[in-house]
Amino acid sequence: MQARLSLVTLGVRDLARAREFYCEGLGFKASSAGNEHVTFIQAGAVVLGLWSREELAKDARVADSAPGFSGVSLAQNYGSKAEVDEALETARRAGATVLKPAEEVFWGGYSGYFADPDGHLWEVAFNPFWPLDERGNVTLP
Repeated sequence: MQARLSLVTLGVRDLARAREFYCEGLGFKASSAGNEHVTFIQAGAVVLGLWSREELAKDARVADSAPGFSGVSLAQNYGSKAEVDEALETARRAGATVLKPAEEVFWGGYSGYFADPDGHLWEVAFNPFWPLDERGNVTLP
């Protein structure tokens, strides 16, 4: 098995609403590879997919359980605390629920959390120990 992540698919209840939140609200760009049933978004080196929650569960052969904490969060790293604050505010204006306002955290960084309209958790963080390259990608030490 190759140690890499290519695609993260979020199961959503309303594809049009999710696409509007991510593309118009947060500024992601949808690919022409999608269609009326699925949206693909280039998110740095990873693709973010938006697909029917019911269809995703069916495809994986699991029950479509109630939304809630699933032990997973997605994250965006930024180059400064001010950028974290701006990202949280952009998400809030787009319809996200800010779950934890940005604050200094125990590991030496600055982060906050929001939930998208389907309840998927996103952390936005400034980590002074993980520099970002010129394209905004994390470069691990």
